[in-house]
Amino acid sequence: MTAGYRRSAGSPRGAARKQELLELVTEDLAVNGLVDFSLRRAARAAGTTHKVLLYHFEGAEDLLRQAVFRLRQRRIDNALAAVAVPGGGLAAFVRTVWPTLVAEETGLQRVLDQAMGLAMHDPDRHRDLGREASGQYLPVLMAACPAGWSESRKRGMAAMVLATLRGFLLERLVGDVTSADAGFDALVTLLEAAES
Repeated sequence: MTAGYRRSAGSPRGAARKQELLELVTEDLAVNGLVDFSLRRAARAAGTTHKVLLYHFEGAEDLLRQAVFRLRQRRIDNALAAVAVPGGGLAAFVRTVWPTLVAEETGLQRVLDQAMGLAMHDPDRHRDLGREASGQYLPVLMAACPAGWSESRKRGMAAMVLATLRGFLLERLVGDVTSADAGFDALVTLLEAAES
């Protein structure tokens, strides 16, 4: 591919087309999951060819990474929309967003679980799917922490909450709703105690 040909992908029109293609592929992932994801499947979902996708993306893994990032952002936006008044503390934030996490669209939850599974199964190839998850979620949780906490305490508490909520969501996924809900209640109680 010549430099001039590739350079036009960065034009406003090229950038808009890339975002349009990414949205179509993201919607396909939300419906069909990551199983059998390929550049050709993505091209069919986007109504184009795999060569067009390669013009806009560095390959299947780059496209997958960007689509999963977009799905995670959708989850974050849904959670933030549930918080009427920001600044109520970490416990209040977690209590408020939990119902949106357990009630969110099944496809979104499934794809994000599959992405984490890929990161664990083949970290050399899919490490970014896991790392980017923390990079997206931790700042949101840290922002909900009390202002008086140090940055290291905010980061530590946010990491603990993220890991714990992931565990509870997995418990619910395998059918142990009662244990997950009891654990969630205990988590909120501990957070309230830490904030008082």
